[in-house]
Amino acid sequence: MAFNHLPAGVHDALDPLSVTPVTHSMPMAINHRSDRPPTDNASRPAPGTVLDRLASGPGRASRITHTEHLPPRAGRHAVWPDRIRPEVVAAVQAAGIEHPWAHQARAAEHALDGESVVVSTGTASGKSLGYLVPVLSRLLEGSEAPNGRGATALYLAPTKALAADQCRAVKDLSRPLGNSVRTAVYDGDTPFEEREWVRQYATYVLTNPDMLHRGILPSHARWSSFLRALKYVVVDECHTYRGVFGSHVAQVLRRLRRLCARYGASPVFLLASATAAEPAVAARRLTGLPVAEVAEDASPRGELVFALWEPPLTELHGEKGAPVRRTATAETADLLTDLTVQGVRSIAFVRSRRGAELISVIAKERLAEIDRSLPRRVAAYRGGYLPEERRALERALHSGELLGLAATTALELGVDVSGLDAVVIAGYPGTRASLWQQAGRAGRSGQGALAVLVARDDPLDTFLVHHPEALFDQPVESTVLDPDNPYVLAPHLCAAAAELPLTDDDLALFGPACAELLPQLEAAKLLRRRTKAWHWTRRERAADLTDIRGGGGRPVQIVEAGTGRLLGTVDEEAAHATVHEGAVHLHQGRTYLVRSLDLEDSVALVEEASPPYSTAARDTTAISVLETDVEIPWGDGRLCYGSVEVTNQVVSFLRRRVMTGEVLGETKLDLPPRTLRTRAVWWTVTEDQLDAARVNPEILGGALHAAEHASIGMLPLFATCDRWDIGGVSVPLHPDTLLPTVFVYDGHPGGAGFAERAFHTAREWLTATREAIASCECDAGCPSCIQSPKCGNGNEPLHKRGAVRLLTVLLRDAPQDLGSPEDPKRPEDPAEPEGSDNPAPTPLS
Repeated sequence: MAFNHLPAGVHDALDPLSVTPVTHSMPMAINHRSDRPPTDNASRPAPGTVLDRLASGPGRASRITHTEHLPPRAGRHAVWPDRIRPEVVAAVQAAGIEHPWAHQARAAEHALDGESVVVSTGTASGKSLGYLVPVLSRLLEGSEAPNGRGATALYLAPTKALAADQCRAVKDLSRPLGNSVRTAVYDGDTPFEEREWVRQYATYVLTNPDMLHRGILPSHARWSSFLRALKYVVVDECHTYRGVFGSHVAQVLRRLRRLCARYGASPVFLLASATAAEPAVAARRLTGLPVAEVAEDASPRGELVFALWEPPLTELHGEKGAPVRRTATAETADLLTDLTVQGVRSIAFVRSRRGAELISVIAKERLAEIDRSLPRRVAAYRGGYLPEERRALERALHSGELLGLAATTALELGVDVSGLDAVVIAGYPGTRASLWQQAGRAGRSGQGALAVLVARDDPLDTFLVHHPEALFDQPVESTVLDPDNPYVLAPHLCAAAAELPLTDDDLALFGPACAELLPQLEAAKLLRRRTKAWHWTRRERAADLTDIRGGGGRPVQIVEAGTGRLLGTVDEEAAHATVHEGAVHLHQGRTYLVRSLDLEDSVALVEEASPPYSTAARDTTAISVLETDVEIPWGDGRLCYGSVEVTNQVVSFLRRRVMTGEVLGETKLDLPPRTLRTRAVWWTVTEDQLDAARVNPEILGGALHAAEHASIGMLPLFATCDRWDIGGVSVPLHPDTLLPTVFVYDGHPGGAGFAERAFHTAREWLTATREAIASCECDAGCPSCIQSPKCGNGNEPLHKRGAVRLLTVLLRDAPQDLGSPEDPKRPEDPAEPEGSDNPAPTPLS
């Protein structure tokens, strides 16, 4: 039997809102606002005081495992380069910014020198101003051309909301420049009657990678005058472009560079990133260009009090009698309630859409018991809402009408939410970069701020709240992406050929894997070689072959059965696990039960209900090795990295009590299996290693299964992945290795770079895994160490002590050199072992 843990994932998209300008108190992400109630920082309670109040309730103080105090930091000013137009400097000064911070001036120097640059500094450090000043200066010069459009710039943001927010900031800052800078948003919400004006007259166009991929590049002829004059491409929040999404964006940017060259342009790329390890390396992989790095933060910072918070154990017992902690959802709802009662403006960041809805519902119910006027001051914010709903919430947040917001990572990015006092983070967000990005949402007007990380009941969160040095004394992670993934590259080669026929000269731009992929695409009758170029052969749009956010397929519409009203959508890949028949679905604080799921028509019918439980899907997984690319000795066993095929089927779902997580029952499901070809790391153990670890056949399956669960939980500490980006399988005797084997794989077709990172950091990764299991207070295993909420086998069997002993023996034999994970050379494209009856498909088959 194989024991498995599957990945899952969703993405959020946002829409614009409207606000008005105000003076600037500190150069951050260009925060100019006047539509909020005036705030007096001196009258606000200090963050330590707010934390003391939160900890004053019964049993609360013992939940704080560590408090980190980050003192205020003074800023270091510089002067703008003398090549910046004086009109732009005057406009910046009129906004209240007399002098730039040193890192802003350095970034501007690189931009003016024609060097692509990435600015990787802390939240609210003014990265936007660092790239915007040279862009405005160049656009002002371009306005003096005979056609008034001698220079253009393109801004890319990962969300619509961020692009809309930056558009307002740019308009505010450039108002003294008159019509010299014509700024416009171009995305799916732009009215059709405005789109032609943007194409013909705008000089600073703000959009997102999705619109660039589907709307601008396929219609490049209509954008020719804009592309011909393109001088700068701004890539904001570039640390979010990781994994499969980042790999897609990397190829979209290569397609953009190719079309710009066609029109005689060679734009400079200006990238902004949260603090990250080796940002220039990630920026080079993203753009395909040499990129300079500005990483020394010269901006001032207010006091930050950062508390690590562990929910208490309850009197309930979960699977196999394991102790159950109070959920991070319930604990965060309590904290958001208390902060709202105190009048502390707060955001609670939640990892899932469902979690954001639950926290909002619970907080509203508790606030109603205190003051009937308070529930309207709290709301949920997530993707999947209709555009008008999101815009209304954004306006309420900016105006101060809302005191508390339960949000997904949609608001993690650089959207200006100045004036917040506190951030509550419901569960480790997957990377240190995201943790600091979310914590930085508070205190953005220079005041002190409170951040609280509430641990979920899982191995990584438990490890972190008891090992604060892993958060506060370690550098942030490197950004992992793999543009050469054939499942990513193939559809972009088709899109590029549809835009302009591909020639041999283009292959170097798209990477070394092109040479092998092009014949496969010709065999699939997607491309055809004519004379010296490859041409797109079909009538449909090549850009529609892929969803760059990894969703794939048609989104499943969630429809209210009684009224036919569309409530929202969910990605096709997540539908099996989230909107199956009997699933609980939350929307705008209301609870629905899924009555049916029609996979052919991509519709889930729901009806409003009030069940006292949530639902969680269960699944089974089988894995086979397609090709081993790297194999090294690990004692008597082996550590391997290569290509695998994973077959998964959702077979049932559990009903869990909302407040406690207690399992109420299980219901079978009949859904078709799904197959994934991806990349994996795996390790094997031999009889001698098992004997040394005192792991006999009776506990072998449980020991491997426990080690697999914990290692999946700990990998996000070493790779820029979310726990749900990866999956795992453990097998006491695998037919391909003929040994006990543990697999951890990327949950995306063709891989995402996470398993490769795991291979190169295996010694450190498995050391932390062993420590997480061994240091847990439970006797036989619990959700804080070896149990997984998504285990397809219901966390059966598991053996905690066997896992600790097995990992101890493995680490004793750990190799010292596993190579470097940076800029790895991709192995040859996956192929079937010789003699296989199941040949590998092309990436688009």
